[in-house]
Amino acid sequence: MAKHIAAKVEDIPPGTRVSVEVAGRKVAIFNVDGEYFGLRDACPHMGGLLSEGVVIGLVEANKPGCYNYSRGGEIVRCPWHGWEFDLRTGKSRFDPKRWKTHSYDIEVGDGKEMHAETVDVSTEGDYVIVKF
Repeated sequence: MAKHIAAKVEDIPPGTRVSVEVAGRKVAIFNVDGEYFGLRDACPHMGGLLSEGVVIGLVEANKPGCYNYSRGGEIVRCPWHGWEFDLRTGKSRFDPKRWKTHSYDIEVGDGKEMHAETVDVSTEGDYVIVKF
């Protein structure tokens, strides 16, 4: 699995996201409380940019009037038609067996460990790395 430098850690603070092109692929990278998630930056429905969507959590009820909020910041809603996707898996919330967007493995690595042939990279600091 190849590793591709996507951004500096400081460019994606907690609660934010960026859209980057990595080896010809548009990837939306989300930082949820210091944990990074990568999704193909296109909704499988009609191609809306997920990086422009609202990031939400889940409101669930086990009985009427009893609501529970969980997974804050782990669901992205497509800005075009409201389809929702799990940042951890890329699966849709309404039909996870049928609809999903590609998810990418993301890690944080020291710039001194990375070797990039096609881009100029400073070797100081930490980088967000997409693996595929």
